[in-house]
Amino acid sequence: MKEYKFFEQVNKAFDKAAAYTKLDKGFLEQMKACNDVLHIQFPIERDDGSVIVIDGYRVEHSHHKMPTKGGIRYSTMVSEDETMALAALMTYKCAVVDVPFGGAKGGIKIDPKNFSVTELERVTRRYTYELYKKNFIGPGNDVPAPDYGSSAREMGWIFDTYRQLTNDIDAEGCVTGKPLGQGGIRGRTEATGRGVYFGIKEACSNKEDMEELGLTTGLDGKTLVVQGLGNVGYHSAKYLTEAGSILTGVAEWDCSIHSDKGIDLEELMAYKKETGSIKGFKGTKTLKTNKSVLETKCDILIPAALENQINEENAKRIKAKIIGEAANGPTTSAAHEIIKERGALIIPDNYLNAGGVTVSYFEWLKNIQHVRFGRMGKRFEENSYKKILSVIETISDRKFTDKELEFLAQGGGERELVDSGLEETMVNAYNEINNLRKHHGVDLRTAAFISAINKVGSMYEGMGIFP
Repeated sequence: MKEYKFFEQVNKAFDKAAAYTKLDKGFLEQMKACNDVLHIQFPIERDDGSVIVIDGYRVEHSHHKMPTKGGIRYSTMVSEDETMALAALMTYKCAVVDVPFGGAKGGIKIDPKNFSVTELERVTRRYTYELYKKNFIGPGNDVPAPDYGSSAREMGWIFDTYRQLTNDIDAEGCVTGKPLGQGGIRGRTEATGRGVYFGIKEACSNKEDMEELGLTTGLDGKTLVVQGLGNVGYHSAKYLTEAGSILTGVAEWDCSIHSDKGIDLEELMAYKKETGSIKGFKGTKTLKTNKSVLETKCDILIPAALENQINEENAKRIKAKIIGEAANGPTTSAAHEIIKERGALIIPDNYLNAGGVTVSYFEWLKNIQHVRFGRMGKRFEENSYKKILSVIETISDRKFTDKELEFLAQGGGERELVDSGLEETMVNAYNEINNLRKHHGVDLRTAAFISAINKVGSMYEGMGIFP
């Protein structure tokens, strides 16, 4: 199989968009470059007493805004090239959705399935210590988050390690995606998948764009195929099916399944938990390979696994009318051109999976402000709504039940405010890049890069210096 240089793919997309901007060529080259690249190696003692050397990476792509922000992957696929590419994508992603962070990314080259919980804790804490020694972590300079292979548990270990090393009053803000009890925020776990849902929902609400695809507006009745049932894939499918979409295909690491009649997501997740696989799930056909389902007929395809899953080898067989890139870099640049020429709408990763960093921004704000969202205003809002409802009852014959009053007078708590802020962010960003797409006659990915390049470039307009 052809080897794809991920960072090279990102820069190809950047160069294509840069042609539509007026920025100096030298500055564009600086914007593409990674400011800091860290490769560390450290020993870990395993439970059996043996010692192994672990490779870890952290890349800070751009310091145009601080802190830098990006997740930490636990995977044997982690490399310097991948980490640089993902860090660059974080810079552009944050700019597209107006989140004031520079881009960063980290990775630990292990398969977490092959390590015990105590071993993973030792790896995570030592990695954090190495980042701290080299000034690659802190609420004001670099803030990690969960990514492929990591979760709130690992982020809790990172926070605890950092807190023990410093007397920083804002220590909670050194990492996001933490457990609630350690300064996390409600809605962070499902944030990326929820953002995918909001982005696809907004795209499908545009009547003109849907008519070009031969589709009606809205999500109801649209067929859906999802690659990857991890956190992002599961929540993307959950919210889309709750809105009326029909899940007809699923791909996992070991196989892919399909059913024209639809697949019950929650039953499938229970089956996967019980058996360790989706193979043989009732009412479905197990296909030839774990990528075969990507080529089945559907309205919406969501690749939510790893990069380069759609490439020159299978792009011509992709039949979906909408490809929602929930993963980072799931479509190569050549495959993107093939699919675009066919007339499909690709909603790009550098916009669509920005839900995670958006809610991470909310968590970081909560941590450095030391106050929970909704604490100041929730009760005031509820009392105000109750007064309005009381006036309505007074001037009309309408009497609200206790259940109706509870629903109608509900104030905004943390989860409600986070969800509202996420939807506002995704809707505004989509309309911005869609307008750029039509103005320049380009695809959405190029439009998103144009938006990002202009926003990053404007930070230094008139300064006469590079960051």
